[in-house]
Amino acid sequence: MNRRPVSPDRIFALVVGIEQYAAGPGWDLPGPARDALRFRDWLLARGVPGANIQLHLAPLPGSAPDLPFRQADHDSLRRALIKDAPDSGAEALWVWWGGHGVLDTDENTALYTADATLTDRRAIDVDSALTRLRSDATPGLGVQMWMVDACRTFDEQHRFPQSPSTERLPTGARVAAHEQTLLFAAGRGQRAGNDPERRLGLFSDIVLRELADDPLPEPLPLFDAVKARMSALREAGLTEQTPGLRLETPGYSERVPPLPSAVRALSDRPAEPPAARIVTALMAYPLMSDRDERQTLVNELPAAIVARMPRHLVPRTDVIGIFRALKAHRDGLQRLYEAVTLIDEDPVRAAELKSAIQDFLADPGPGM
Repeated sequence: MNRRPVSPDRIFALVVGIEQYAAGPGWDLPGPARDALRFRDWLLARGVPGANIQLHLAPLPGSAPDLPFRQADHDSLRRALIKDAPDSGAEALWVWWGGHGVLDTDENTALYTADATLTDRRAIDVDSALTRLRSDATPGLGVQMWMVDACRTFDEQHRFPQSPSTERLPTGARVAAHEQTLLFAAGRGQRAGNDPERRLGLFSDIVLRELADDPLPEPLPLFDAVKARMSALREAGLTEQTPGLRLETPGYSERVPPLPSAVRALSDRPAEPPAARIVTALMAYPLMSDRDERQTLVNELPAAIVARMPRHLVPRTDVIGIFRALKAHRDGLQRLYEAVTLIDEDPVRAAELKSAIQDFLADPGPGM
């Protein structure tokens, strides 16, 4: 992968460690609070300001740190994901979460919050949070890394009286503008190992040992290193869990291990019409989600073309209008490509936009 570096002071981190729950002592989990504090120390050592690190803990007695932290209840964590992180103005997001989790009947990972009880298992739906954070409801936070150390056992195996109290978070229109990496401690249906004596999660400990100097490490080398260490533990009979990776970037995606149904769905999906592909490639640029930056782009385009061009507040609608205006003129799309890549030099996005324009010029097909 080839991404532009992000300054440490442009990183916002949501760091969660939940060791005790309203459900009672049967849910006690020594370790996540300590792991969260170790991760916080790692961020600070790499230059991330303390004010950019939002620490949410529910520590067991004797584990509370001698520093301020926020509650780890559902409302606080929901607000952190919906408001605090997007409103931070940061370019990148780190989410570190240690605690209990489960895989619900819809195959979504539910992470219990500290106020979960046996009859009201309050939780954050990871997939819903990821969907919101990669929509146009979150125009910033172009790079997002998640580390989730929690079980993903099948919910029905636990014989709870009711399903988890998860919620689909509100979201916006889909855009291909974010890089999202999700590291899971355990595979589908698996438990995540924990060492109560040393008060640490096995996966968290390995990740912390493999994190290097970059506060936003390249995800694939990090995952390969973590996977190798976990494989050694499995071979030694110390754990059965298999870590997982989801990586989504504009123009590239990877899932380890793959889901056969998801792979089939991607291969069976009809090709995107040429015009729609250009709009998708344009929306992959973070600048397209910001009204002022779109205006900067328009200012780089020929005045004779854009002077009477209708504009819209909705990002995708505005981008469609820009595309339509430029495609009607000779060399208009080439001028659009040059203006976009002048403002954002990302090579991956540029390659996809160039390819989409070339395909459209060769065969416009049906479309806008």
